[in-house]
Amino acid sequence: MERARKEEVVAELKSELSDAGVVVVAHYSGLTVADMSTLRNSAREAGVRVRVAKNRLVKLALQGTESSGISDLFSGPTVIAWSDDPVAAPKVAADFAKENDKLVILGGTMGSTVLDTAGVSALASLPSLDELRAKLLAMVNTPATRIAGVLAAPAGQVARVLNAYATKSEAA
Repeated sequence: MERARKEEVVAELKSELSDAGVVVVAHYSGLTVADMSTLRNSAREAGVRVRVAKNRLVKLALQGTESSGISDLFSGPTVIAWSDDPVAAPKVAADFAKENDKLVILGGTMGSTVLDTAGVSALASLPSLDELRAKLLAMVNTPATRIAGVLAAPAGQVARVLNAYATKSEAA
């Protein structure tokens, strides 16, 4: 790889990793090309970026960022996954690691917080941002629906009473 290309890769990685909400680092030794394609496809569907890069270039890219604490994880064949959603990348990596034991999660970072394997697993067990939004919206809508039902019931009762008096007056 030429020096200019290396500098370009370092700059690209630095901008992407510094903007990421969470970064997960894993060893992928023994994975086939088909396995990596499966990982990349599932990551793409979840909005997660996955990349294999030279460890030295990643370490250079991490210098001066909040994620610089994970530089020591980059030894051997490593793959990095990152996303803006703090749950998406750990969830994709953990789900794939459950199906394939050759992907070994080493750790990661969320902002300036360095995560170990247990921390990444804990994030993976949380519901995603979209799931949390749906639950919150359901919780907000449910009381509003109940209040509307309660408020509509007395109005309906008043209307029925008035209708009964009107029909009684007409009959008399």
